[in-house]
Amino acid sequence: MEKGAIKGRFAPTPSGRMHLGNLLCALLAWLSARAEGGRVVLRIEDLDAMRSPRSYADLLEDDLRWLGLFWDEGGSSGGPDGPYYQSERTALYQAALARLEEQGLVYPCFCSRAQLHAAQAPHLSDGRVLYPGTCRDLTAQEVAQRRRQRPPALRLRVPDETVSFVDRHLGPYSENLQQECGDFLIRRSDGVFAYQLAVVVDDAAMGVTQVVRGADLLSSTPRQLYLYRLLGLPSPTFAHIPLLTAPDGRRLSKRDGDLDLGAIRRRLPGPEPLLGLLGWLCGLLERAEPVRAQDLVPLFSWDKIPQGDLSLPAALWELLE
Repeated sequence: MEKGAIKGRFAPTPSGRMHLGNLLCALLAWLSARAEGGRVVLRIEDLDAMRSPRSYADLLEDDLRWLGLFWDEGGSSGGPDGPYYQSERTALYQAALARLEEQGLVYPCFCSRAQLHAAQAPHLSDGRVLYPGTCRDLTAQEVAQRRRQRPPALRLRVPDETVSFVDRHLGPYSENLQQECGDFLIRRSDGVFAYQLAVVVDDAAMGVTQVVRGADLLSSTPRQLYLYRLLGLPSPTFAHIPLLTAPDGRRLSKRDGDLDLGAIRRRLPGPEPLLGLLGWLCGLLERAEPVRAQDLVPLFSWDKIPQGDLSLPAALWELLE
């Protein structure tokens, strides 16, 4: 691929102020694209608009500008492949759903969350529930009867097939769709399209060639590669990065208000100390010293990034808090 043809993206969900873990993902996605002379897209993943008010998206953009992580297209700036807010792209997801329905791969599912997490449902080693196919073979009469009781979600049938890919950071990864994933949701019962479908449609439509995201999303990649194939769309490369944890090993969370950018900005005179800390944690710097985002571009290499979770040292955690 020629220089400049690379397109990366940062695709946050604006359900709260970005925390330090979100920032790490934004930084590495930005560096990965910039190090190859590529462009960066900012996509706002506000599929559930009720939980993702535009005010949070605006704050997110302000934080990225403060950090120096400027993007080439997307967000409120717009661009050639907009709109860049998923809440405004429903027609594209509906068209993709129709293509899957034409292939006879979609069926209604009436299972509640409580039913899915019941003891008899298969659970995988990481705690995920493997959908047991309860609604896969309902008759038309059974579907009609259950529709009168509750609206269905929509699931995609998966084959007994192993999907493999090579992660740019973590190396080879394989998953059997039927045994390790199960038929998965592509639209919720409230009509909101699922992440798995939306992200595939959007990355393809926006010409994204590389996806950098947290290691907690690694297992979703085979499902997405399956969707790319079914929809006849080109797939990007993937790199899954370490998760940032508190000194006690707990993963950072917006819900817990862990080191959100609002609090951090009130404590720091500028972004350079924070970027230096993250650059050091990621192995790009020998010590945590203030740097600008652009200073890290020539230092970036996937070979330097650790593969395991990154724990914030207690002293630095206390300083930032």
